[in-house]
Amino acid sequence: MYVLEAGATDPQSPHTEDEIYYIVSGAGIIEVDGEARAVGAGAVIYVGARVAHRFHTITEDLSVIVVFAPPRRFMAVQS
Repeated sequence: MYVLEAGATDPQSPHTEDEIYYIVSGAGIIEVDGEARAVGAGAVIYVGARVAHRFHTITEDLSVIVVFAPPRRFMAVQS
């Protein structure tokens, strides 16, 4: 879970993986490749690999689930 408190600064820089964000709770603005959009609980955001993005103007603590694809780390599962 990625958590940003109200008024916080999001320190992110572009990642090498695609990302999907699911906003569990809170409110703020996400900027993706120069385009800003308001987000709140229930929002889903896709960010392509190496695309500049960050949350800002966080008015309520944000709790966010982040999925990286492909995963940063792959664990082999044996049966």
